[in-house]
Amino acid sequence: MNLYMTAGTYDFLEKLATKHAGEKMVLMSGEDGAILLHETEGKTVFASPRKYEVLEAVGVLGRPGLVVMNNIPVTDEGRPVFEYRFKNHAGKIEYTPGFQAIRVLRPIRSNTYVILTAWDDELAFQRWKDSADFGKSHGQSKPEPGPNIFSGQPYITKYWISEE
Repeated sequence: MNLYMTAGTYDFLEKLATKHAGEKMVLMSGEDGAILLHETEGKTVFASPRKYEVLEAVGVLGRPGLVVMNNIPVTDEGRPVFEYRFKNHAGKIEYTPGFQAIRVLRPIRSNTYVILTAWDDELAFQRWKDSADFGKSHGQSKPEPGPNIFSGQPYITKYWISEE
């Protein structure tokens, strides 16, 4: 499964999603504009998207709520280590009240992985961040041994899916 992202104005992306109504697309808006996701086994309809391979998928994207993208730059050498650590530190996020979906995205043409989570609202996300399971899944108990696998500072972007 692949996931493609493209950015633009909300109106333009809404028209694009409507034009391709048979495709699995999710339109959302954020502080920096709008983004359209296309999840597919095939090719995308986007002209120049950001491309990702879906490593893990739980839940359904597209319900109204908050989408949080944890963007994590990883060195080329660190990719296998990052993926191994992520698979072996998985928390119980899917059992968290207010959780809707998660997508772990491996970048095709960049070095920034995206951990995309969807929530009913900001409060549900905050409760997850404050939970013991969050601390366990994010290695807050002790630092991992070995070389630094990150090529930059991680950052979070937030988007909202509205009811239409």
